[in-house]
Amino acid sequence: MYAKYIKRILDFFLSLTALIVLSPLFLALTVIGAVTMKGNPFFAQPRPGRNEKIFCLIKFRSMTEEYDAEGNLLPDAQRLTRYGRFLRATSADELPELLNILAGQMALVGPRPLAVQYLPYYTERERLRHSVRPGLTGLAQVNGRNETTWEDRFTYDLKYVSSVSFRQDLSILFRTAAVTLGRSGIGVRGVDSLPDFDTYRKQQTEKEYESV
Repeated sequence: MYAKYIKRILDFFLSLTALIVLSPLFLALTVIGAVTMKGNPFFAQPRPGRNEKIFCLIKFRSMTEEYDAEGNLLPDAQRLTRYGRFLRATSADELPELLNILAGQMALVGPRPLAVQYLPYYTERERLRHSVRPGLTGLAQVNGRNETTWEDRFTYDLKYVSSVSFRQDLSILFRTAAVTLGRSGIGVRGVDSLPDFDTYRKQQTEKEYESV
């Protein structure tokens, strides 16, 4: 009953309350981001939601739009600003996702929504992480954040999906606050030795092929 009815109602009212309370911070980061990034302070990207329905995830922009001489975007490590690292370290870049929660595209707690490009590389079991709304935070995020392996993250995601409960959600929210304040497990996908999942799965496939 909680997962089917109550969770969505709580998500709506809690995210609305958070947006109202944090509106001064939201406005300040919008202005600072516009100045720092020299333009649009928001980053929007398609992500798979519940049942793999694609939605547009909104975050505060942490990287510039700088290109090389040939017109290609510079690597993430070069475009990530000091301000951007601050946003990611404090998870402040995630604040606009409260709007996604209000719209019913996300939940406060659930598996994190990953890149659309990863979809072809999941196993059938791993795809079960999309059977619930993706979350602002999740079980994997309070068990190592970006320091865990992809296999461990999916294990936590599937464990959450199989046992959604109010008690577990409440525990994850409190633990998220502790992890965020402690700034533990911080890393940048594709930058701090954290390979993109599609690259990682391709490498696994190549190793398996070479071993045959």
